[in-house]
Amino acid sequence: MATVFQGLGATAAITAAANPLDSNKLLLSSRRSFPGKKTSLVVVRSDGSLNLNTGSSAGARRLDQLVTNAVATKADAAAASSASKPGHELLLFEALREGLEEEMDRDNRVCVMGEDVGHYGGSYKVTRGLADKFGDLRVLDTPIAENAFTGMGIGAAMTGLRPIVEGMNMGFLLLAFNQISNNCGMLHYTSGGQFTIPIVIRGPGGVGRQLGAEHSQRLESYFQSIPGIQMVACSTPYNAKGLMKAAIRSENPVILFEHVLLYNLKERIPDEEYICNLEEAEMVRPGEHITILTYSRMRYHVMQAAKTLVNKGYDPEVIDIRSLKPFDLHTIGNSVKKTHRVLIVEECMRTGGIGASLTAAINENFIDYLDAPIMCLSSQDVPTPYAGTLEEFTIVQPAQIVTAVEQLCQ
Repeated sequence: MATVFQGLGATAAITAAANPLDSNKLLLSSRRSFPGKKTSLVVVRSDGSLNLNTGSSAGARRLDQLVTNAVATKADAAAASSASKPGHELLLFEALREGLEEEMDRDNRVCVMGEDVGHYGGSYKVTRGLADKFGDLRVLDTPIAENAFTGMGIGAAMTGLRPIVEGMNMGFLLLAFNQISNNCGMLHYTSGGQFTIPIVIRGPGGVGRQLGAEHSQRLESYFQSIPGIQMVACSTPYNAKGLMKAAIRSENPVILFEHVLLYNLKERIPDEEYICNLEEAEMVRPGEHITILTYSRMRYHVMQAAKTLVNKGYDPEVIDIRSLKPFDLHTIGNSVKKTHRVLIVEECMRTGGIGASLTAAINENFIDYLDAPIMCLSSQDVPTPYAGTLEEFTIVQPAQIVTAVEQLCQ
């Protein structure tokens, strides 16, 4: 199998790029005031379906719904005009496939491997049609053996290819943890720089709709401590495609986290080629009163809560951190210096999660600019229940975000 892969493309360059952040670039900003009046809390509930345009089953909870006719946020105005912009509309899984296909056209060293990625097109159809176009060697169906085909992908990367390994579900990649940790993340160092590992490991994760505990894993916290690995999380069709292309071109191993409930999000993206920076956060909504840091599906829970907060007189700044390792402390730091208050909203577990690492990083670098302790809203440290109502209680809901902002801004 190694000789088959060696015949697919030329050897890769033996250099890995590193771009440390310059903390001196952080800009100072004056403190701003926020509404002093106290307002009553609107109790809110969400089934997480707003971002999927699948409707809501909350007819029995009308009194608990978010204020949906709130004044438009600053980001909403831009989104409302996006339909008139040039480009083409894609669902998130289609944007991932388009980015993957473009890179396979551009570089014949790019290949895909995983369970059912070939003629079946992948569990969520991210690789649909690629086997017909590129053949069975570049889009390789594998047995149900995550440790084996992840190791095969790492070996292929060492010989000069640029493999994309798909985990049918992120939880299954726990079976490949040894390969990802001891080989994928460390071989560049342990080989004295003789090998680079330009591999992308991607797949769906997060809490879905009644998928059960084993299929609702959030593995960001598992992988963040592995040296030598970058981690990014996509949240829109635009950044899904841009991050996919950037990850494939990177000389470093990259884990791309996709959320199972975001695959059917639709957005207009540019016709021309683009890539996203793997180490850069996205400013979703500029604001003055509080910095809300989030990523993946929680971005939409935060924006849902932001509409209620705007009606109450608050002006939250929302940042999608996107890069889970390393953090974009330049963007985050500038925001903290402006708002002086931080709320972190994540779907990851509270103990040892991304929010815990982010809290530590902000306290270490920007504690003198904080006017209140950092608050972190995370999923409960329990296996995700199968029952829908219980599943909903284990993850952060917009009501909790509204309450937390009001507490921090008192």
